[in-house]
Amino acid sequence: MRASSQRRAKAACTRRRIVAPAVVLLGCAAALPGVYPARAQTSAALANPAPRDGSHDFDFEFGEWTTHLRRLRHPLSGSHEWVEYEGTSSGRSLLGGRANLVELKVQGAAGKIEGVSLRLYEPQSHQWTLNYANIADGRLTGATAGDFRDGVGTFHAEDSLNGRPILVRFVISRAAPDAWRFEQAFSGDGGKTWEVNWIATDTRKRSSRA
Repeated sequence: MRASSQRRAKAACTRRRIVAPAVVLLGCAAALPGVYPARAQTSAALANPAPRDGSHDFDFEFGEWTTHLRRLRHPLSGSHEWVEYEGTSSGRSLLGGRANLVELKVQGAAGKIEGVSLRLYEPQSHQWTLNYANIADGRLTGATAGDFRDGVGTFHAEDSLNGRPILVRFVISRAAPDAWRFEQAFSGDGGKTWEVNWIATDTRKRSSRA
């Protein structure tokens, strides 16, 4: 009688292993040292993913472009006078993509603008700094710093305009499959309000592909 009971108990255990293998595996895992700490480490890694490598965020810009530029002549003055320019821009990679250079040449009724923008990637912060110089005065403006998220690059800086402290925001976004929009805005009230003063749209030349 006792042997029969033991056989029934053994059969029931076998059925449980077949029907619910996950339960059996979890029971086994609980007895193995280091299993749950590993799971905790995995959860921590998912909660705190490693910062993304943005060192190739500007690869899209390498090549030749036609540029249409609109500029607000007197930012933060209450003026709404915009001037327009047409021309070209070209981008090229430096140091394996961790730096790049863009040359801008546009002209219109208001005159000519020639400038150069040097972008540098900072691996420690996973951010870019954008450093622009207008060749008319040969001086670098204050660098803006930021990164790309969901395909949009946003960069900020503190600067001054006519002796007045301001904030600068520069946004890069896709305007069309083969076109990108570069928008600059100033804030004179600590970021409460922003006034856009520079809108450039670059369209890739058909003969130029990155």
